[in-house]
Amino acid sequence: MGPTAAGKTELALALVDALAPVLPCEIVSVDSALVYRGMDIGTAKPSPALRARYPHRLVDICDPAETYSAARFRADALAAIADIRARGALALLVGGTMLYFRALLRGLAPMPAAHPALRERLAQEARARGPAGMHRWLADVDPAAAARIHPHDPQRVQRALEVYLASGQPMSSLWHAADTGLDLPTIKLVRAPRERSILHARIERRFDAMLAAGFLDEVRALMGRADLSAELPSMRAVGYRQAWAHLAGAFDAAQLRTRALAATRQLAKRQYTWLRSEPDCAWLRDDAAALTQALAILKRHAVPMA
Repeated sequence: MGPTAAGKTELALALVDALAPVLPCEIVSVDSALVYRGMDIGTAKPSPALRARYPHRLVDICDPAETYSAARFRADALAAIADIRARGALALLVGGTMLYFRALLRGLAPMPAAHPALRERLAQEARARGPAGMHRWLADVDPAAAARIHPHDPQRVQRALEVYLASGQPMSSLWHAADTGLDLPTIKLVRAPRERSILHARIERRFDAMLAAGFLDEVRALMGRADLSAELPSMRAVGYRQAWAHLAGAFDAAQLRTRALAATRQLAKRQYTWLRSEPDCAWLRDDAAALTQALAILKRHAVPMA
């Protein structure tokens, strides 16, 4: 686990190579954007060549016009883990979507299904009220959910309001009825730079590299599809939301960079908040020693070593 741009994939690939002589590992992506086909540059998706060498489960499994949920992720991840274990391999879950990790590890409460008409109404309300107004609305109807969901996380705010409007019950009242969690031994490693400034510099370098690699052309192609809109979860991913608005004429290229970097830093801050509340994690802070530390932790948990 770890914040965006922390080096999770690089560490995962190094672990696969290090353990390969005695214990094959297969990567299961825990990323709410990598599931979408055609969203490659802006998600920093591993290249096809890299995925040919290191297969990744749950990458490119749905179309950007679809809605992919934590519940669907949990079902897909459980199936992938069962298949990997049945062949005598170790499932290595890698990503930064903390809600997905928690859905898998702790289970999910039974929530109402997505309601398209309600979602459209809430999208209209969001345009009128803005993020702060939507969060105040949630605080009025479900204070417990509002306390846990950051005002700058509009997708989760709107989902909580959708649950309330669809069921008549606050989302927080359904949390206690969660499914059972993952009944398997789990080792939780957090890859995170020691200094936040290091992460911010990586975020900047990565976004500039995305722009140079044709990120805006990728978004233009997505905008050209009649079945996609800026309101879809796929297009609300960090970076894509700002690129769509820029290409629609909302602001210039300089503001695109400023806004995208700010949104990515906010995402990283939320990820850190989630991670600090996650129990039993081993934090890997040192770039040079991350692999050595990870292998030592696995060895203490009796994972076979060469």
